[in-house]
Amino acid sequence: MSDDQTYRLERMTWEEAETAFKAADYVALPCGSTEQHSLHLPMSVDTLRSSHLTDELAERAHAHGLELLVLPPLPYGYSEHHLSFSGTITIDADTYQDIVVDIGRSVKEHGADRFLITNFHAGNIEPHKLAIDRLQRDHDLPTRYVNWTDFAREELEERFGDNWGHAGEHETSVIEHYRPELVRQEKKRPQTMHGTSDSERFRYFDDLTDEGGLGDPTASDPAFVADVVEETTERILKDLSDDE
Repeated sequence: MSDDQTYRLERMTWEEAETAFKAADYVALPCGSTEQHSLHLPMSVDTLRSSHLTDELAERAHAHGLELLVLPPLPYGYSEHHLSFSGTITIDADTYQDIVVDIGRSVKEHGADRFLITNFHAGNIEPHKLAIDRLQRDHDLPTRYVNWTDFAREELEERFGDNWGHAGEHETSVIEHYRPELVRQEKKRPQTMHGTSDSERFRYFDDLTDEGGLGDPTASDPAFVADVVEETTERILKDLSDDE
């Protein structure tokens, strides 16, 4: 990955930003969270993934005839279901929806043609859907949505099975790939899971698991995930370039 990152808004002056907003095919908002990720991963997992994996898109966009302008990652999300574990910071779902709309409204004001939300936390999905409806209906801002794992799901399920989600094999592998120094290797262990009912639609994570995660992070495979990142980045960019 390049150290240049000339596509990042926070590195620009307002004069440079004025040009960048008008030139960009998409202005991208990476969305993460600040929440517990079991005993072996830091609170910043989703935000780190949002930053690194959206950078991957921006750096390879030119090969697909696209130019992305990347906003600073949104480091908080709707994380109520993790609040029973210390360190989790959550935003009310309606407030979070308003924040995303206000960011999009600002982007529109600066001349952006299209907005792109890249999401890396499942709790954000429902507020995002409502925010996108408002952005398109009330602010005339065409908005595309990339929930990253949806584009990689087939490969991840084939390699890791069905329980590779929160702080499990997949997320552990991604952090080991990009920021291995943040993984507490001595704390990795299969997660202790509790039973669930199909009719339950909301449960706090301490009702689901003792440690705070899902799956078996000891089965992480950062080399495999590096290949998945390559393939998924291309898949997403192809999808985004279909409008061109």
